[in-house]
Amino acid sequence: MSVQVRIPTILRNYTSGESEVTADGSTLAQVIDDLEGSYPGIKSRILDEQGQIRRFVNVYVGNDDVRFLDALQTPTQDGAQVSVIPAVAGG
Repeated sequence: MSVQVRIPTILRNYTSGESEVTADGSTLAQVIDDLEGSYPGIKSRILDEQGQIRRFVNVYVGNDDVRFLDALQTPTQDGAQVSVIPAVAGG
């Protein structure tokens, strides 16, 4: 399954400045692995040392936050939009 992945500004140095890239996979985990193959180093910015989505990174498949779905096992349909969004904190 080919999906479009929206890349936040902070991670675009891994994608040569591209704001949107294509990746393959039928689950989010496979999509992230494919991203790593094309853009080495990006996976460690999305996933922590335990292989889970980092606490301050939000990932959406379509309009749905994967934390409320199946996390890394969330299915990705052909043509889906995956968005990686760093959480913003402040006070």
